[in-house]
Amino acid sequence: MGASAPAAVAGFPLLPLTPALEAQLKAWLAEDIGRGDLTAPALVGRSGRAHWLSRGDGVFCGGVLVGPLLALLDPEASLRLLVADGEPVRTGQRLVELEGQAAALAAFERTALNLAMRLSGIATATAALVAELAGTGVRLADTRKTTPGLRVLEKYAVRCGGGCNHRLGLDDAAMLKENHLAWSGSVALAVAAVRASAPWPARVIVEAETAAEAEAAVRAGADAVLLDDFTPAALAELVPRLRALAPTVLLEASGIRPEQLAAYAATGIDLISTSAPITRSPWLDLSMRFEAILA
Repeated sequence: MGASAPAAVAGFPLLPLTPALEAQLKAWLAEDIGRGDLTAPALVGRSGRAHWLSRGDGVFCGGVLVGPLLALLDPEASLRLLVADGEPVRTGQRLVELEGQAAALAAFERTALNLAMRLSGIATATAALVAELAGTGVRLADTRKTTPGLRVLEKYAVRCGGGCNHRLGLDDAAMLKENHLAWSGSVALAVAAVRASAPWPARVIVEAETAAEAEAAVRAGADAVLLDDFTPAALAELVPRLRALAPTVLLEASGIRPEQLAAYAATGIDLISTSAPITRSPWLDLSMRFEAILA
């Protein structure tokens, strides 16, 4: 059985297996295997085949991890990915075919499925929201509300669902939130301080909770303004005023109610950010089925 790799997701390159990610995969396997799989003696010297099935409709994500995870336990194992990350799947659809040492397949099963089910759930929830924004020109972004140790993978899942990524960490862009504004003295002083020290490509984003803060951020030269907890009606009134002050400023809405997504998209904003796909999505149920033992 030859190995094959899925195509890039909507122009987004496949998740690279960095040393940090490889170390995490090893740690996650070790968490489950511990001092050794006590069932392994029943499978010593045997090889087998297995495949994954989807037990629900959704968007698949996590295929890029299957090969690296299995290779850590059985470098000679082979696999075939039948569905690329980011592709829709239906109940009963076969996703992956595997062949290798039976003990390795058994030990790899739970960790691999857990990761793929979690990521597929995020991709599925993201895709549902992105579909609601289709044709509006408004993009859906994630946030930094991620599971420690899983941020890169969870943000990858958002991309697989058709969303875009907000900053990966505090070093990606400067976002001045309510605490920064309160402690620095004013929006203008906070923006000026960051501009004076940040690398020139870094964007400065100001989170505004009032119309006055938003207008002050635009006047201070912020690259983007995150409009937090505004109603669609309030945004529809505020956005034209901000555009008049700075036509190119990026305007983002956060703290939104998902059921009002269309109303927010109609206000003239550029971006909607939400943590919901990562913090509230159920897992997509996947299972692994074992086939004939080969030897």
